[in-house]
Amino acid sequence: MIDDKGYRANVGIIISNSKGQVLWARRIGGANAWQFPQGGIDHGETPEQAMYRELHEEVGLLPEQVRVVASTSGWLNYDLPKQFVREYQLPLCIGQKQKWYLLQLLEDDSAISLTRSDSIEFDHWEWVSYWYPLDQVIEFKRDVYRRALKELAPAHSHLEAAYEK
Repeated sequence: MIDDKGYRANVGIIISNSKGQVLWARRIGGANAWQFPQGGIDHGETPEQAMYRELHEEVGLLPEQVRVVASTSGWLNYDLPKQFVREYQLPLCIGQKQKWYLLQLLEDDSAISLTRSDSIEFDHWEWVSYWYPLDQVIEFKRDVYRRALKELAPAHSHLEAAYEK
């Protein structure tokens, strides 16, 4: 769904394990195309419904295998670089507006599968420290990652403290 300003509605997903690390995944075909799972919101879908659909499509997890810890209070936008804007496609999409979710993984690593969907998006994943993705994500997404991580950091800190008990 693309809004009247040209932004595609999307969800971003940060999954935290029992050590307080977050899941970081590499897109197929990109040596350095690492990112958090994310995906578009379909017509008639709520952001939370889209998050659960994308969670299953991209990393093979079901709703009962995670717990929603927090989400961003509003939409976080980023503009696509001009070379990624498809001028010939209508409606014109100039960027994305994202609702971000912080999830706690309730299972062990074996629950994660990149091959449960017909359209595989990632070929590798790993656990990294909470702030690590900020310096690794593609430049045009960096500000949105910074804002999402910053807003969700207090909830992640509470999660880390609970893990340590």
